[in-house]
Amino acid sequence: MAGHSKFKNIMFRKGAQDKKRARRFAKLTREISVAVKAGGSDAASNPRLRTAMLTARGENMPNDNIARAIAKAAGDEADVHYEEIRYEGYAVGGVAVIVEALTDNRNRTSAQVRALFSKFGGSLGEQGTVAFLFKRCGEIRLPREKASEEDIFDAALEAGAQEVVSEAEEHSVVCDANDLHKLAAHLQQSFGEIATAQLIWQPQSSIQVEDRHADSLTKMLEALEECEDVQQVWANFDMTEETLARLSSEGEG
Repeated sequence: MAGHSKFKNIMFRKGAQDKKRARRFAKLTREISVAVKAGGSDAASNPRLRTAMLTARGENMPNDNIARAIAKAAGDEADVHYEEIRYEGYAVGGVAVIVEALTDNRNRTSAQVRALFSKFGGSLGEQGTVAFLFKRCGEIRLPREKASEEDIFDAALEAGAQEVVSEAEEHSVVCDANDLHKLAAHLQQSFGEIATAQLIWQPQSSIQVEDRHADSLTKMLEALEECEDVQQVWANFDMTEETLARLSSEGEG
């Protein structure tokens, strides 16, 4: 997971940040819409919506945007129906990849995802192809300045978390998937706005990526992340510090 977290930071430095922010807001809006359709517009009785709103606020999505997304999804007018789909396959070097999408056109999204796997030397399989290499968990991330390592560790463990990792810029709290909404609310009450709260696919082992495969892998994962219908991408890779440093310097260039 460490390599994947660092890779996310590398990708964030690439390209125009306004464009990335707009794309991220669109994905958050889509998740809010699906949450409302599934459980109603009252956040008090809809845990998925509460968690989506927490994440949206943590990523600085304006409250007006959140309110409009909820109102639109709850409205009587005909609206787009999004389908949740999970894709699984292998990237170059044998790295296992899970892609989660929300789409209004399964054929379009499947074709896009399959094309990107193929373009960068990977292969898309059926559901179940790589899921056994991951564990379904909940994850809450908080900015480092929100709490000390000791405080976040004590509060998270007391509330039922399974793992707490403190990195340079943020704390990551992992819990059972069924405890995500409860733990997110507890941590928000204790420390203020969180950065993200979401269900994740946590790798149970990592594949060490050779430097010669690193560029193809990172380009494929970034291209998948940029797909309009793709919500999240998970992979079980790790990289040497030298390879990460090279990718980081190229991303800043």
